Amino acid sequence: MTTQDGVRADWATKDFYQVLAVAKDASATDIKKAYRVLARENHPDSNPGDTSKHDRFKAVAEAYDVLGDPDKRAKYDEVRSAYSAGGHGYPQGGFDVSDLFGDRVRGGGLGDLFGDVFGNRGRPQQQQRRPQRGSDVETTATIGFTDALEGVTISLRLTSDAPCPDCSGTGGKPGTRPHICTECEGAGFVVVSTGGAFSMNETCPACGGRQLVYDEACPTCHGSGRGTSARSIQARIPAGVKDGQRIRLKGKGGAGDSGGPAGDLFVKVKVRPHRVFARTGDNLTLDVPVSFDEAALGAEVRIPTLSGAAVTLRVPAGTPNGRTFRVRGKGAPRSDGTLGDLLATVEVQVPAVLDQPTREAVEAYRAATSGKPLRANLFEDGTS
Repeated sequence: MTTQDGVRADWATKDFYQVLAVAKDASATDIKKAYRVLARENHPDSNPGDTSKHDRFKAVAEAYDVLGDPDKRAKYDEVRSAYSAGGHGYPQGGFDVSDLFGDRVRGGGLGDLFGDVFGNRGRPQQQQRRPQRGSDVETTATIGFTDALEGVTISLRLTSDAPCPDCSGTGGKPGTRPHICTECEGAGFVVVSTGGAFSMNETCPACGGRQLVYDEACPTCHGSGRGTSARSIQARIPAGVKDGQRIRLKGKGGAGDSGGPAGDLFVKVKVRPHRVFARTGDNLTLDVPVSFDEAALGAEVRIPTLSGAAVTLRVPAGTPNGRTFRVRGKGAPRSDGTLGDLLATVEVQVPAVLDQPTREAVEAYRAATSGKPLRANLFEDGTS
């Protein structure tokens, strides 16, 4: 029997419980187990050329599509029960299905009722590709030392994966129409046995998960549906970024398919070294050259800061080479808005060439300190 909506009423007479060989009160777990076993036994990949197995596989898939969904299963049971009751006690010559289903049939026809239960089987409709998230994109940006500390907005030229501009990502030749993939029957995946009692779903190799296929591939992308896109974007690099750090810009990556969201852009930051300053964590470092007399007698030395305003560093008398002084609040910015410190390390300078007056002064200093050997404690016997 066929209704005016083109829906076959004999669908309601199909015993999906019998197809899966389970009881009518079987649990969802038992139904799933039965489907996996039967799908593995009758899968076309495992039975090439066996049309009976292929038909059996389709029947099993149809049965599980209904019984594996709690809502569809409840409606299916309702339809089966109503048809069973309507088949007895009616005058010879048949019965009016509208008596069984009332306004659900009168208002929209059996197509609406069976469409709820059987989905696309009840009323043919074009399947849409599932939304797919765009790919993540990674690029490298080189910025200045000061820009890394203060933050900067940079312009990036990106080339990323995008839907083919000629076929809009469908993979089909423009102007042609798709049809449902016969390999996966529009599911987008196939069931593959992993051995034993286990199986898993894999992306359909025929349609690549698109559910639809074209007889003629797009000549531009050769059926892949993908192309490349070149674009420029403005990216904000936050203050305090470190050399080698990756910055994530959400939604700035590759475009999505079929309404899916865009991927993310990851920017790997490279920081050019500074002529004077270096960085350790949230602190800046600075080597400060001082003369011998400044280290020996003490001095006040002017040193620069990254902001440009010089500060005075007090070097005490007798300061050894390599001593580090801390200037608070003159370092790199922290995430909480405060600043690290400036670490200034003294480097005592030794002149490579001495003029005569300077040489005489150094020799006089040597004579004055000759009774105080510096290396006496390097030897256990106290001799130099």
